[in-house]
Amino acid sequence: MTTGHVFIATSLDGFIARRDGAIDWLPGLETDPGENYGYDGFIESIDGLVMGRNSFEKALEFETWPYSRPTIVLSHTLDDMALRGDIRKAVEISRLAPGDLMAALAQRGWSRVHVDGGKVIQSFLREGLIADMVITRVPVLLGAGLPLFGALPADVSLAHDETRAYPSGLVQSRYRVR
Repeated sequence: MTTGHVFIATSLDGFIARRDGAIDWLPGLETDPGENYGYDGFIESIDGLVMGRNSFEKALEFETWPYSRPTIVLSHTLDDMALRGDIRKAVEISRLAPGDLMAALAQRGWSRVHVDGGKVIQSFLREGLIADMVITRVPVLLGAGLPLFGALPADVSLAHDETRAYPSGLVQSRYRVR
């Protein structure tokens, strides 16, 4: 069975971006040179990424495509023809529901998927498709923005595995979904 895994940063008040989608408040690696906060090891452990259209469009703003793994973008408005030539082999568009997508990925042999983007993470949580989450809190209060979590049909019980504080002020916690 394919499992979903979250690795994401939030403001201290739980936002993953400003209302307009801006992530300018996220510290760059210059904050703590040489420290990747476990991201490299996490990426090495997954088969690919699933993200929403908003996260995809934000990634397109980077100078080069930032992901080394195959990426699936969940969107009802985009299609594969909208993809830039330089990422056509790395990215595909899907209109599948989360459960159907995970079943299709299992057929491809994927076992671990990085689930990214607030709405996508929320939909995967609602369907019970997230196995664990690594949430890094950045010491900044935005006051408003796009939240990591939203409404759920029932409580999602988590087991805390570990928390680590970095010299840069970032605090990272790992949770398993029970």
